[in-house]
Amino acid sequence: MAKVKYYYDAENLAYRIIKNTRQKKIGYALLFLAASGLFGFLCFVALLNTPYFETPKDKLQAREIENMKLQYEILNRRMDQVNEVLANVEDRDNNLYRVYFNASPIPEEQRKAGFGGVNRYKELEGYNNSELVINTTKRLDVISKELAVQSRSLDEIAKLAKDKEKLLAAIPAIQPVKNEDLRAVASGFGYRNDPFTKIRKFHAGMDFSAKTGTPIYATGDGVVTVADNRSSGYGNHIVIRHGFGYETLYGHLSKYKVKAGQRVKRGDVIGYVGSTGRSEAPHLHYEVHKNGEVINPINFYYGNISAKEYILISKLANQENQSLD
Repeated sequence: MAKVKYYYDAENLAYRIIKNTRQKKIGYALLFLAASGLFGFLCFVALLNTPYFETPKDKLQAREIENMKLQYEILNRRMDQVNEVLANVEDRDNNLYRVYFNASPIPEEQRKAGFGGVNRYKELEGYNNSELVINTTKRLDVISKELAVQSRSLDEIAKLAKDKEKLLAAIPAIQPVKNEDLRAVASGFGYRNDPFTKIRKFHAGMDFSAKTGTPIYATGDGVVTVADNRSSGYGNHIVIRHGFGYETLYGHLSKYKVKAGQRVKRGDVIGYVGSTGRSEAPHLHYEVHKNGEVINPINFYYGNISAKEYILISKLANQENQSLD
């Protein structure tokens, strides 16, 4: 039997029976259902945000995040290896290649410099793994910059090597007359007796005594700038500009085999021994100039003679005798 409920009627000072209408019953039922639904939804949301309840999608995302962390860890290990190799290349670059070519080493702060100014990684902030992603991206950027610096350095080294190759080819490194064609080294570099005035004067080159018509060879790569007889002292003579401050002069020729503006290689025949100009007998007067200053040619015959031959010719060149011009 259903319980009977009463309410107090204050006007009549009496208790009266509460009569539940159909509408009230329906209202109460709807209110109960709404409250139950809201409570259930709140519980569901709470469960979704606890580690004790995971949907298949959550599990998939968790696996992807763990896989991403693993990939970043592998990437960082590989960057460690790249850093080790790059450090070795940088060390050889600074302490071997650049030293060999007399180039200044690249400062460490220039190689390792970061990126100033605006925040380059702002779009990577605000995520659960932002620190991992940002640090890895920064390392990758620094390595990329180091590689760019090293690449420019190697380009510079390659240019220096090419210039070095040109320099080695340009240096007057052989005798202008072959030993088998020589009668003698008539006079060397330094003070000698003049054959005409008999006065002691400075002789700016070396005299190679040989028969008229003996071939004369370019002692280094270069360009012929003079091939004429406009200098009365040298008679028919040739001047070759080798570059890097080097020039060579070949005097008293009987005839030329080259002309001004012609490019020659070391070992090319450029003319023939004679006795033109201020000369006492057939010979080649040979001079080496560096940055406008005459220097002793004996220092440059390392390209085509042995050590024994060099010692002999050096002794002959240093004898205090009379020059032929």
